[in-house]
Amino acid sequence: MGSGTLYLIPVPLGPVSPDACLPPDTLVVARRLDHFIVERAKTARAHLKAMGHPQPIQALQIEELNEHTPAAAIPPLLAPLKTGHDVGLLSEAGCPAVADPGAALVMAAHRENIPVVPLIGPSSILLALMASGLGGQRFAFHGYLPAKEPERSQTIRNLETTARRDRATQLFIETPYRSAALLDALATTLSPDMFISVGADLSLPGPLIQTRRAKNWRGQSEAVKDRLVVFGIGI
Repeated sequence: MGSGTLYLIPVPLGPVSPDACLPPDTLVVARRLDHFIVERAKTARAHLKAMGHPQPIQALQIEELNEHTPAAAIPPLLAPLKTGHDVGLLSEAGCPAVADPGAALVMAAHRENIPVVPLIGPSSILLALMASGLGGQRFAFHGYLPAKEPERSQTIRNLETTARRDRATQLFIETPYRSAALLDALATTLSPDMFISVGADLSLPGPLIQTRRAKNWRGQSEAVKDRLVVFGIGI
């Protein structure tokens, strides 16, 4: 028996119906699988129920892989694939293995020559880049910036230097409880003429998508308070 296939299954970025943001082919695959590796089992069960999975959700085989999973625990997760079962990889939101611990599983699958198939769905990073108006030809994603000073401001200055030197958009993400503080730091640390793009609640009701010069974002941090934000800076 050959190995199964590892399917990378995107999920909605927030509380909307999967039918609103996932194509039918992605939903068909998710509904036929009974083995899943997920960042958080409770969230994954809710996603699979919303996707209309035909089996009782508690009957599905669900294993967790998150930032606390030790490296030695990842190869055993491939066991169902090695016995011919197809497996779905789900993140908490958006695309698995992008700013997500599932990347380690994908690499482990490649080492074992297990087929990997990414499916179509929402990516907050690409949606934010598309909507930013900043350069999409060259860009880099940096995950989360340091939360504390002076490391945060130094990182921001370094990103501005890179953006100017390479004429490349610099993207990063921030949690809802720190997004307002980060926007304040960007607006005051960056040169006044640098552009800051803000993308929040993308593909959800009431999204925020705005690109302004840094000087015009000063005092505007309430706009992103308590929202998961993808920030972009560029020239």
